[in-house]
Amino acid sequence: MPLRLPFHNTYAALPERFYARVAPTPVAAPALLRVNAALGEILGLDPEDLASPEGVAVLAGNRVPDGSAPLAMAYAGHQFGQFVPQLGDGRAILLGEVVGRDGLRRDLQLKGSGPTPFSRRGDGRAALGPVLREYLVSEAMAALGVPTTRSLAAVATGEAVRRETALPGAVLTRVAASHLRVGTFQYFAARGDVEGVRLLADHAIARHDPEAAGAEQPYRAFLEAVVERQAELVARWLLVGFIHGVMNTDNTAISGETIDYGPCAFMDAYDPATVFSSIDYMGRYAYGNQPRVAQWNLARLAEALLPLLDEDGEATVAMAQETLAGFGPRFEAAYLGGLRRKLGLATEREGDAALVQDLLRRMAENGADFTLTFRGLCDAALGPEGDAAPRALFAEPGAYDGWALSWRQRLAAEPVAPQHRRAAMQAVNPRFIPRNHRVEAALKAAIEEQDLGPFETLLDVLSRPYEDRPGLEGFALPPAPEERVRQTFCGT
Repeated sequence: MPLRLPFHNTYAALPERFYARVAPTPVAAPALLRVNAALGEILGLDPEDLASPEGVAVLAGNRVPDGSAPLAMAYAGHQFGQFVPQLGDGRAILLGEVVGRDGLRRDLQLKGSGPTPFSRRGDGRAALGPVLREYLVSEAMAALGVPTTRSLAAVATGEAVRRETALPGAVLTRVAASHLRVGTFQYFAARGDVEGVRLLADHAIARHDPEAAGAEQPYRAFLEAVVERQAELVARWLLVGFIHGVMNTDNTAISGETIDYGPCAFMDAYDPATVFSSIDYMGRYAYGNQPRVAQWNLARLAEALLPLLDEDGEATVAMAQETLAGFGPRFEAAYLGGLRRKLGLATEREGDAALVQDLLRRMAENGADFTLTFRGLCDAALGPEGDAAPRALFAEPGAYDGWALSWRQRLAAEPVAPQHRRAAMQAVNPRFIPRNHRVEAALKAAIEEQDLGPFETLLDVLSRPYEDRPGLEGFALPPAPEERVRQTFCGT
């Protein structure tokens, strides 16, 4: 019996200039590396069916399931500030959409499934390392509560892909609220295809913002919703120390999910200028620059939508500028609100922003680990006897002492019992993040030794990031000097 997946194909119903119809390219010897059973259940898919020979053939791209209308999406994008009018899915194929048990519609896409008309002389394949990296980090982000695409399965292809050297190949099944990007709108805007922009906007509204359809100005309401989602998303990135690494407009999802885990990384010692990506030579996408870049990317979306916003040119620009101006307050509210929660502050008081910034400044000046400092404050919130752990993270411990005095004075005004405060803080300050050296070690074992044990162990640790787990304390530690990962690399 052929594997049946309950596919819908609303994107394939759009005009054919929106995509290229193309089937995945079969691979030599597909072998299942991992299937995400919990996610499969949410999607209404039987994990045993997915792990069957028929299921693996579908996940590898060797068989197109009934009901699928495979395609590669067209899009453009600003890459490190330079506009490229045609990019598109060069190594990814959208199989279709499924409506999960929770009633939400999601895309199923194969990454590394072979060349498409958008491959630009590329092989359309993915190496095992980047596939496992995206699986690890995307699932970690989901566990941290950050909006993200998810990973349903990873399949080895039995074939080598050539980058700097020959590497084992793999295919990732990515699950996303959609794969609509700022760059998708730019693709049509750059061609003067106003009708294409309108059709895409109507599709996006139906998919993500149906309430906007009834608004007086539906396209402005849609833009406002995207701005709000991106402001919330980037605030959440900063609150867990995440650095996307390639915040191009083609990597900015309309849904507000984190998408495209290339040279992403998590910060160890706090420093707003932190960059890991080997291709980010000028630090454009540094940790502290991410809010500014997100707003810049949204301005590119607003430009694409201008013909839909109003018939009066000047009024249209003013409307777009007013909408974009909402990003800053929304981001600051989400970011400061998150930092308050991380510090155990349940109420809002004047001076909170200064208290937070004082801590971050002292952390940066003293090389304090971002994640461990905030986790250590959970115990310190019970009283000065808990100060030892966070204090030891500062090169000059007195820098912590000066700030802690002000913090405790602020906590004294909070109407929350210390034990309840500690529990609330532990729920937002993770013990475990995907430390770069741990991720690299797991990938090295998988690639060089064909050992998925470290990958599975790390995945398990990251699935419960807010819990203290006896015996796993080492996974919370920052790298020793010789373990530090200074650069991460794009999977292409």
